[in-house]
Amino acid sequence: MERTCHYQEYVKILEEELIPAMGCTEPIAIALAAACAQKALGAEPEQCRVEVSGNIIKNVKAVTVPNTGGLKGIEASAAAGMAAGRPELGLEVLSQVTAEEIKAMEALLKRCAIEVVPAQGDRVFFIRVTVTAAGHTACCEIVDYHTNIVLVQRDDAILHQAESQTDGGEQQTDRSVLSVEEIVAFADCLETADVAELLERQVAYNTAISEAGMQGGWGAEVGKTLRSLYGDDVAVRAKAAAAAGSDARMSGCELPVVIVSGSGNQGMTASLPVIEYAKELNAGREELYRALAVADLVTIHQKTGIGRLSAFCGAVSAGCGAAAGIAYLKGGRYEVIAHTIANTLAICSGMICDGAKPSCAAKIASAVDAGLMGYHMYVNGGHQFVDGEGIIQKGVENTIDNVGRLARLGMRSTDQEILDIMVGR
Repeated sequence: MERTCHYQEYVKILEEELIPAMGCTEPIAIALAAACAQKALGAEPEQCRVEVSGNIIKNVKAVTVPNTGGLKGIEASAAAGMAAGRPELGLEVLSQVTAEEIKAMEALLKRCAIEVVPAQGDRVFFIRVTVTAAGHTACCEIVDYHTNIVLVQRDDAILHQAESQTDGGEQQTDRSVLSVEEIVAFADCLETADVAELLERQVAYNTAISEAGMQGGWGAEVGKTLRSLYGDDVAVRAKAAAAAGSDARMSGCELPVVIVSGSGNQGMTASLPVIEYAKELNAGREELYRALAVADLVTIHQKTGIGRLSAFCGAVSAGCGAAAGIAYLKGGRYEVIAHTIANTLAICSGMICDGAKPSCAAKIASAVDAGLMGYHMYVNGGHQFVDGEGIIQKGVENTIDNVGRLARLGMRSTDQEILDIMVGR
């Protein structure tokens, strides 16, 4: 089959997005910035200032940082990065922490004065860690997405600088080339060898942490509860698999995940339900890879208009993406997938993000359930929510644009109210 006109861009987007991360990505990004700042300083910090935007505060407050002995919060994330971070590992910066280093970060928390300061301005994603020792100062600044380091400085010497996201260390492919119609066409013509390594890693990593979560003992055990209450139907397994991965990850499981749109929860939500349906259907690896490409890219496409962080729960976008991947796996193409997306967004676009925490697992299960409902509505009788009903507008791209507008612009004040509630203002 002839390749789509943006074939290479779509492959590149998958390469940029499907990267491994250990732990919730916001605390890990703080740890990465702290590790870079400490490395630039070249000494154990005596003082540390962590300046972060509100959405970072929201997503770090209640989640356990892996390989820290159960510590939570911004101070713990910074201390972990300074005491044990390996910045060359990116979002796996804390993946090689030793027992001795856990003791060192606990000691550092006692010795080093760590000040947390809300960032000024309207940048949604902003982290700046500044450390001092023996009269010297170093800093690292990350903006817009989790690995976009735009400044590393020691005293007056600039060690690394980039003016903006597009000039950063990781050039990002223009996401505006994405559309639902071309995503489906891309999956149809995909040379699976081009993405097999990426997608196989997504399958392996996300399945492993889901299985760990299903064994129990993590968070509120949403995944395990779903299976014990509702049985072994594939739809239950699909919801439970994604929820169980979040159960484990939000509570400090040290297994890595492959993220989507900067989020491990979204990476698991987009992929694990598709993997479960592929098992049920005895689908081959090529079929699974094509369906995962649809799920991942549909999720990314929706998140492009929303932004990395928002008051809009990203599980909605990923649950919608998973349903699109399942529809593709079951033989649906553009018409079915477009209606699945629109139906899903009509059902659950009001779900808020009030930070990373154990209840994310339940929101994930709800989003996947809405996605499956949206799919089955259309394939069983052609039922659909239509133009003029709320935020639904004729043409799936228009509906996606409306949700992006709602999340990016309409929910700004909601985001601030959520943060004020969370910090007791």
